[in-house]
Amino acid sequence: MSPRKKEAAKTFEENMTRLEEIVSQLERGNAALADSLALFEEGTKLASACAAMLDEAEQKVVKLQKGPDGEPVELPFDTEE
Repeated sequence: MSPRKKEAAKTFEENMTRLEEIVSQLERGNAALADSLALFEEGTKLASACAAMLDEAEQKVVKLQKGPDGEPVELPFDTEE
């Protein structure tokens, strides 16, 4: 399995856990510069992946409202009335 497919299979929670580990390692400040840069790069990729997962989840959330004929109508979740 390619690394990219393996990353795509990870859950949001797994990505967040790894991101927290990376932040912790970087905050300690005891990694070599090259290692810190690699961790930072991995962290930014994970953060982007998590943001994309959240955006996808947000798009799936809809508000149901009764239409004029009594049938449910889907509206974007962020629609205020």
